[in-house]
Amino acid sequence: MTSGKPRTRVHLLRHGEVHNPDRLLYGRLPDYHLSDTGREMAEKVAARLTGRDITHLVSSPLERAQETAAPLAAALGLAVTLDDRLIEADNLFEGLAVGVGDGVLRAPRHWWKLRNPVRPSWGEPYREIAKRMLAAADAAREAADGHEAVCVSHQLPIWTLRSHLEGRRLWHDPRNRVCGLASLTTLVYAGERLLRVEYAEPAGPTPAYNVPGA
Repeated sequence: MTSGKPRTRVHLLRHGEVHNPDRLLYGRLPDYHLSDTGREMAEKVAARLTGRDITHLVSSPLERAQETAAPLAAALGLAVTLDDRLIEADNLFEGLAVGVGDGVLRAPRHWWKLRNPVRPSWGEPYREIAKRMLAAADAAREAADGHEAVCVSHQLPIWTLRSHLEGRRLWHDPRNRVCGLASLTTLVYAGERLLRVEYAEPAGPTPAYNVPGA
């Protein structure tokens, strides 16, 4: 029975919209910052979460994630801890335009990178992403035991962890991810047991022009 155990919530917050006029897959590249819209998204999330019992705030080391965490840190009076396990997935297409039907995917010299979508061959293995994200979520749960934690991360890592926890296959079409900009994927625990996964978009739906998977 878990009814007597304290509930802990770990909110996995995807960063807000990034200034990306060239529509590149920026991955782990430095100097990609939130757009004006992205900053507004971060403020909306902070407003939604202000007043909740959040005692621990952690972020991916990338600029866009830290900038998303900043308004929440100010609203809650919490320091932001950096965790490399929350970082974006490594990707061989980093810095290139990879929209469906255009960009580098039209060039045969890049097709070898697509040879194994299950692993995937173009980047960090899904199993490795799930493993490190699970470790980061567990650490946040322990730090906020009986309260709530926020982990600011990126779309692919968050969706991979959710797929792992919900028993879905990890390889997928990026267009089918349910993880919008500045969205909250919340893991609800009783003690160490995961009870359910919740999802919300406090900043509204992701604009249609956003690069899929970015």
